[in-house]
Amino acid sequence: MKPVDGGRVISLGVLDPPAGRAHLLERIAVRRAELTPDEAARLGSDELTPIGAERAGNAAGTIPAWTGGLLELPAGYVEGQPLVNPYPDDKPLFTITAANYEQYKDNLSPGQIALLQRYPDTFRMPVYETRRSAAYPEELYAAFKEDAITARTTDGGNGLANVDSYLPFPIPKSGIEVIWNHVTRYRGGSVRRVYAQIPVQANGAFSPVILDEQLTFANELPGSPENRLFYFKQAIKAPARLEGDVLLVHENINQVLEPRAAWVYNAGQRRVRRAPDVAYDGPGTASDGLRTSDDLDMFNGAPDRYDWKLVGKQELYIPYNAYKLTDKSLSYKDIVLKGHLNPDYLRYELHRVWVVEATLKEGQRHIYARRTFFVDEDTWQITVADLYDGRGELWRVREAHNMSHYQVKVPWYALETSHDLISGRHLPQGLENELDGYQYQWDYKVTEREFTPAALRRAGVR
Repeated sequence: MKPVDGGRVISLGVLDPPAGRAHLLERIAVRRAELTPDEAARLGSDELTPIGAERAGNAAGTIPAWTGGLLELPAGYVEGQPLVNPYPDDKPLFTITAANYEQYKDNLSPGQIALLQRYPDTFRMPVYETRRSAAYPEELYAAFKEDAITARTTDGGNGLANVDSYLPFPIPKSGIEVIWNHVTRYRGGSVRRVYAQIPVQANGAFSPVILDEQLTFANELPGSPENRLFYFKQAIKAPARLEGDVLLVHENINQVLEPRAAWVYNAGQRRVRRAPDVAYDGPGTASDGLRTSDDLDMFNGAPDRYDWKLVGKQELYIPYNAYKLTDKSLSYKDIVLKGHLNPDYLRYELHRVWVVEATLKEGQRHIYARRTFFVDEDTWQITVADLYDGRGELWRVREAHNMSHYQVKVPWYALETSHDLISGRHLPQGLENELDGYQYQWDYKVTEREFTPAALRRAGVR
């Protein structure tokens, strides 16, 4: 994976395995690249954007052409300060409610319809003009085109080979390729952020949990193992009863060959222990059971428990340009309501998404028997996820409210939400309104020492 500003290049999935694993490599099936140079030349052409999205708008004119994304800093933005809304004068074109959703159901996910039905008097979806604001650093685009020719999946889709950037399959041929695009997508290389995760009870009561996270891709740390994707550290800063607890993850690419390694430091016990349950459907940190470990970032981790089907493309109303949710004049109580977020601060737009269905394999275990992911074509970010239980009933609905950190050209989320349709509880994750200043540090300088189990105690000192 190639860093933007020099540094080490890693060919993801080309493993130099530990002794004793040679026999495992012998059974790896490598999928040959399906794109020729001529096919890859479509990237950045009049047909496709540099990341593989359709450049043109739709026939109805409700989705515009992509013209490069948001490239100029908006008026009022001050370097190092909170982001400002680049579209302050935009007004809703119309609003989708429980009373009129039938008019728009072709552009809604089953989960979104279920939310409207679950909260008919309070939840609504204000729809705005579509702004194709997403842009990645220009210097990454050439590498994306090269990967389109060389990238391969290995071991039945569980690993990658010959990938030197953050986008292995800009012209995907399968569901697992779309998911790998999401998992490996560019998020700044190395970043630190602080935010609130808020488990909300059915009666609307909540107590924020403040999380301090570091995410560093392996190419930022020379000497990282070839199968390493990134390093992740998450420390709880509040409330007091949880303060000091820290999670450390060494995220591998092929987790069938080499499972994710995770450790936790418990401040009360003052000890570090291995955490094998920080994967798959293990409970997410301090989430009150409202998300699984592999729900974070809408989906993360090993894909091996599911069969992945590429359903196709769809035009969907998805959360986008969610700058209102970052407004520092708002409190958490302004935004977080009983059952859902305050629709006054939501923004939905019509965008094209890739639709991928994940079905639990025979003999595998997970609390979600089926998951449908809707992946934004302009960012490769999962933006809506419908999650089904073992009976095939729609259980949870997750949405990611997309936003671009335009000063560094990093599309990401303003926040993620998880809605439990049965209990009426929900979980917003990513709010920073009551925290001072801009809570992201880009190009965050770290050393390997910060991502060792021994570092957990230091990170958790109160």
